[in-house]
Amino acid sequence: MANPTALLSTSMGDIKIELLADQMPITAGNFIKLAKSGFYDGLHFHRVIDKFMVQFGCPHSKDPNSARAGTGDGPDGPIQDEHPADAKISNARGTISMANTGRPNSGSCQMFINVVDNPYLDWFSPGPSKHPVFAKVIEGMDIVDQISKAPRDPRDRPKTPIKMNKVTISGE
Repeated sequence: MANPTALLSTSMGDIKIELLADQMPITAGNFIKLAKSGFYDGLHFHRVIDKFMVQFGCPHSKDPNSARAGTGDGPDGPIQDEHPADAKISNARGTISMANTGRPNSGSCQMFINVVDNPYLDWFSPGPSKHPVFAKVIEGMDIVDQISKAPRDPRDRPKTPIKMNKVTISGE
């Protein structure tokens, strides 16, 4: 059975992703549940860094100028970290990872799309920063690149808000 996909309809264009539910069922399942509930609809990209990543999913980012953007959890709180031995998927360009606070089991609803290869973020690499990949861009990487290059303020927020209009799940 094929993995489900999601269409991320943003104010800058559409991005289609494959959710790696066959390898990362907890994390992909969490994203699917939140997307189906409408949680992501209307949120803004709250952190964009060219040559690194673009981040979204914070509930406080409905107001793109909120001082709390980037600090919120989803309605069900954090999920369990997922580190299956057979799913050592690197944080390569175009992959999507769960954002967290740096502490174990602290990922919830926020995620980021890697704009470049970031192997030091892999859960299976040495070092403190661990972010499991649970999806990958299959169409629209040009839109991700445009988002990453948006002019930003000193807190890495886009100066012109970039909205996640709607997330639609297919093939589940």
